[in-house]
Amino acid sequence: MRKDYSSRRLKIVQYIVLIFFAILMFFPIFWIFSNSLKTLNGISSFPPKIFPTEPQWENYIEVLKKSDALTYLRNSLILLVGNTVGTLLSSSIVAYPLARMDFKGKNMIFGLILATMMVPTVTLVIPQFILFRNLGWLDSFLPMIVPSFFAYPYNVFLFRQFFKTIPKSIDESAMLDGCTKLQVFTKVLVPLAKPIFITVGVLSAIFWWNELFQPLIFIDSEKLKPLTVGALTAFKLEGGQNQTAWNLQMAFAMIMAIPPMILYMVASKHLVAGIKTSGMKD
Repeated sequence: MRKDYSSRRLKIVQYIVLIFFAILMFFPIFWIFSNSLKTLNGISSFPPKIFPTEPQWENYIEVLKKSDALTYLRNSLILLVGNTVGTLLSSSIVAYPLARMDFKGKNMIFGLILATMMVPTVTLVIPQFILFRNLGWLDSFLPMIVPSFFAYPYNVFLFRQFFKTIPKSIDESAMLDGCTKLQVFTKVLVPLAKPIFITVGVLSAIFWWNELFQPLIFIDSEKLKPLTVGALTAFKLEGGQNQTAWNLQMAFAMIMAIPPMILYMVASKHLVAGIKTSGMKD
């Protein structure tokens, strides 16, 4: 009886801690939403109000009127789809032989791929910029989409680890039935690897939906800016020097936050399964 009581108390404490951290994580989203419904003066008022007395729902309409939101959305979707397709194709193809085939130097190649993850991304910006300038790719989507077709190391790792959890006897059975190695990959492994494809696809989509750094480096034209860059420049006050309509910017940020949250909720089960299985030891 005493043991059950202690166990119940422990669970209560765990729930209290989890609820506290859940509120802590959710508060920034709530604060953005609250500020998106305030007037410009209401945002700068002191002490700040948790929720506006007169919510300005029309701020969301103003966002669409005062910005090229549809153009920014189109550009973000181009980057998202292009990079997600490139990442899934290249990473799965590279991971397949590393997980399912035996050849000399396989472990060394995999080690070298993982070693590239140790290189800070920021150190590659200048060489990449010079390369893409010489290719004439600046101010286009190519510098951001083409590299994804050459496989990102972390995604290769996830795919390899997942592929290794699938029994090799399945490959052997398929080859006895006349399948080539390419057919084993496309017709056998790919359907079985649905969780990791969804996991990598969702992670890639969310990353490129929120990506700001690379568009700032490679994009100059207003018509090619994605949502993240457009949100920085679309709500400058007329006649004000470097002044921003923060309430509209918060409304824009809230609109941008909705698709990733919906995507995560829809794919959460597959995300957990994909990452959990990919973390299994060889």
